Amino acid sequence: MNNSFLLSAKRICIAAFLSLNTVMYAQKADISTISEKTLNSILEKNRNYYTEGKVADYIPELGKMDARAIAFSVVGKNGKIFNTGDVHKKFTMQSISKIIALMIAVNEKGEANVFDKMGYFGTDKPFNHFSNLETTGKPLNPMMNAGAILTTSLISGEGEKPFLKILDLVRYITKNNTIDYNTSVYESEKSTGHRNRGMFYLMKNNGLISGNEDQLDNYFKQCSIELTAEDLAKIGYFFANECVRFDGDSIYKNEELARLVQSQMLIAGMYEFSGEYARTVGVPSKSGVGGGIAVSVPGKMGIGVFSPALDQHGNSSAGYHMILDLVKQYDLSLF
Repeated sequence: MNNSFLLSAKRICIAAFLSLNTVMYAQKADISTISEKTLNSILEKNRNYYTEGKVADYIPELGKMDARAIAFSVVGKNGKIFNTGDVHKKFTMQSISKIIALMIAVNEKGEANVFDKMGYFGTDKPFNHFSNLETTGKPLNPMMNAGAILTTSLISGEGEKPFLKILDLVRYITKNNTIDYNTSVYESEKSTGHRNRGMFYLMKNNGLISGNEDQLDNYFKQCSIELTAEDLAKIGYFFANECVRFDGDSIYKNEELARLVQSQMLIAGMYEFSGEYARTVGVPSKSGVGGGIAVSVPGKMGIGVFSPALDQHGNSSAGYHMILDLVKQYDLSLF
């Protein structure tokens, strides 16, 4: 009799425990509770991580950014927007523009033609490393500078037309026609971009690029496109939702293309930190040395962060920690 009672009691306790865990998990994963108050709390907690980083100055104009500036944006379910911090502060896209160029190149040329000229590989090298250009002759992936320069060169059109396609798509995704490129940053990048120029000519020597330096200028210009953290969150949302815009416009809807872009963001979007980032954060993300990070949480939301002080990998120090906290709080990791 006593054994039967104890067994029943044990079963009730186990059932209650499992039920409680289910409820707690559901609460943790309920993204509908995200608010500007939530974001502000996370931002304030991580604000001082800028002291552990350094503003990029190898491009002189970037070195003029205020290291203390910080912004945090989320575009959630049904395109609802949440902002906190210096949300009106503009900064340049830099490498985040690479995912836009990749989308256009694949749309025009097809995935097979684009990736016949480069790999799907991750890397343990910095974003501006030559990697295997001198051995296999091909860039490792479209997220490192070499691959991105090649990607932009594959977009059809003479002169600055490829750049204008990238700019127009950024304006479309963000629904912000005021977005443009910063001419001072562009000139600064062009005058100091000798390493990128070396990659360009090495790929030209390898037969991957057939045009002239206009194609490299387009790359410098796309990196100089200025936007806000909210714009980045809208870009993240776009790829997280099968290339459907935050307001529901589905003219570009393409599930496979969204998967391709997000897979590249996941394996190479944070450069040589991508593997560790996949373990700690676990969602597709793309950083830029301007201090921004665009994040796609597949089927759920887009996240945009900005803080120009960079860690040793070239990623926003405070930005990384804000993303990490949000992902942990709402159990957003793919893993």
